Amino acid sequence: MKKIAIICGGDSSEHDVSLKSGAGIYSFFNKNKYDCYIVDLKKGDWHVNLADGKQAPIDKNDFSLMENGEKKHFDYAYITIHGTPGENGQLQGYFDLIGMPYSTSGVLVEALTFDKFVLNNYLRHFGVSVAESILVRKGEESSITDEAITKTVGYPCFVKPAADGSSFGVSKVKEYSQMKAALDLAFGQSDMVMIEGMLEGMEISQGIYKTKGKSVVFPATEVVSENEFFDFDAKYNGQVQEITPARLPKEVAERVAKITSAIYDILHANGIIRVDYIISNPQSADAKINMLEINTTPGMTPTSFIPQQVRAAGLDIGEVLADIVENQF
Repeated sequence: MKKIAIICGGDSSEHDVSLKSGAGIYSFFNKNKYDCYIVDLKKGDWHVNLADGKQAPIDKNDFSLMENGEKKHFDYAYITIHGTPGENGQLQGYFDLIGMPYSTSGVLVEALTFDKFVLNNYLRHFGVSVAESILVRKGEESSITDEAITKTVGYPCFVKPAADGSSFGVSKVKEYSQMKAALDLAFGQSDMVMIEGMLEGMEISQGIYKTKGKSVVFPATEVVSENEFFDFDAKYNGQVQEITPARLPKEVAERVAKITSAIYDILHANGIIRVDYIISNPQSADAKINMLEINTTPGMTPTSFIPQQVRAAGLDIGEVLADIVENQF
């Protein structure tokens, strides 16, 4: 029986959200097939939460633990950290060094998808439609003028951390007088901030995974937020309506699925990823499909998008996780 480390926590503001994803994944795994442990990582404190309520430290030399006087090694790491170090390539580099297979994409892809500005400009060259944006580094705020914003992205626009999760530090800016406060908020999460043009239309999110033998694109979820945009409260405090499958015409849904599959292949991704879009004129044949961002460690609580989409596809989430694990062996 393979020993699976479900790795959650992390160093970002989404630490506690990640713990919920870890608990969700633990509940989804088939315990007759896998021996699962929840591993909580934060600021150098790496430990396993044992079944008896005790904690066992992780030996970082080989990612092992001592349980009942016995040294135990893991066979596989299922990474569900939202943010640093599990979504930016750092943890993947560690696992590559010790030879541990893991559930996400590799170092380069994780670093690329974590930096929203770099990702957008990379995928733009492959014909993927993305919003216009401006990158601002900490200390360079004074160079961002009203004229530059109006010319490049226009108002309203979004100010967000360029290298962080998508739940914290995001503001919708309607005029230049709001820009300083928005930048300060975003710089609280990341040293690089992105000012992004606003895209009008239906927001959807679509999960996908591929193995050596198959490609599975899940039904997309339509996101109808009660707030001005899909912020933390909408995402985690129920201030949103989530409709799976999304209310899209068949031909538009097929186009989105095709783009999602192409993006997966362009990145040479691994495991489940989730691609978020804004669809302009969604009900028309000439609907424009704009990619918003990519999440390589999507939320995995029972009510998160991916489990919703798995259910809508008529699949079993435990079998999906087994697919992802066994694809590495």
